[in-house]
Amino acid sequence: MGALKGIRVLDLSRVLAGPWCGQILADLGAEVIKIERPQCGDDTRMWGPPWMLDAHGEQTRESGYYQSANRNKYSVAIDITRSEGQAILHEMVKTADVVIENYKAGSLQKYSLDYETLSDINPNLVYCSITGFGQTGPRAAEPGYDFIIQGMSGLMSITGEEEDSGCGAQKVGVAVVDIQTGLYATIAIQAALLARHQIGRGQHIDLSLLDVQVAGLANQGMNYLTTGVSPKRMGNSHPNIVPYQTFSAKDKEFIVACGNDKQFKDFCIAIGYTSLLEDGRFNRNQDRVRHREVLIELLSAHFVQQNAESWVSAIHAFKVPVGLINSVAEALQEPQIQHREMVVNIQHLLNPEFQMIGSPIKLSETPVEYHHAPPQLGEHTMSVLSQFKAEHELRLLKGMGVIDGKIA
Repeated sequence: MGALKGIRVLDLSRVLAGPWCGQILADLGAEVIKIERPQCGDDTRMWGPPWMLDAHGEQTRESGYYQSANRNKYSVAIDITRSEGQAILHEMVKTADVVIENYKAGSLQKYSLDYETLSDINPNLVYCSITGFGQTGPRAAEPGYDFIIQGMSGLMSITGEEEDSGCGAQKVGVAVVDIQTGLYATIAIQAALLARHQIGRGQHIDLSLLDVQVAGLANQGMNYLTTGVSPKRMGNSHPNIVPYQTFSAKDKEFIVACGNDKQFKDFCIAIGYTSLLEDGRFNRNQDRVRHREVLIELLSAHFVQQNAESWVSAIHAFKVPVGLINSVAEALQEPQIQHREMVVNIQHLLNPEFQMIGSPIKLSETPVEYHHAPPQLGEHTMSVLSQFKAEHELRLLKGMGVIDGKIA
């Protein structure tokens, strides 16, 4: 039994932030019904290649991007722009605990799917709105995209090589703002579900990608508020800890992360460079930060003498954080990742050998379960809507183009 068994979620969201939240809730046992547009569905269904291969090695039209955020859900294709489609959703809302949506602020009001309308139908409803800029403010009506938010929030100003390197700012290699927003949404939804027991009703959650990434500036944001000076790009260096960065060995780069003075001492012993411990400029982390350039120059000259694997093995033996820089393929082949079952097999209708990245949540009593692969568009329209409509009504609605999917 999942931790959220008995919770019904209507997921009206598309792309990544909302679907990521919905997938987490589904992994935890909630019944998540993904509402999609007939014919085309979630935008990311078309974001290929790459496409999943079927059991015969042939390309399907199931994109890897879509599949990354939609497992354990039921796909129901309903045209929400039609009054008949809205009426179906109003019926479904009566039985729902949560609605997730990421339409532009105010745009669902014209379809009678806004918070005010749906909460009148079901006062216990937890309604989570995810937008680029929030429900209020001068930019509330604008669409928001992860890449734009990475730039606006200040994240890209601290991501990439140093400014004097000649390289420009860089975005993170995955849509990190969307992912963080999905995580915050999951937390907020569960908090609101718990709060229902205290306040006797649901509530509206207003989540903004921009708010989330500003909060996600963490120590860098506080560094600015503490000093009044904006942090700069530092490549793979850390603004507050030294040495905490990549180094080039004889063959390739590796990472060292000395989080305290004891680790630095053990680090120097591990690499056979104990003379650094006799230099007062490097005794404490605050000294090493002050004399960063000198220390890094000395270490860089030292590390080019041997291969990365040799250094990593020597440093690891002293329990100082160290590691190679893996490709995605290498990461998924790491023995630790395999032991933690972070790659899972879930049978797909088109490919019984389908694999996904698994959930990182490990619960001792209510573990995550993988019930079904990311659904094909409208795969569950009949099975879900038969709870609300008779078969002849579903056939009529399909003939009108209001719903889509296999109907017996």
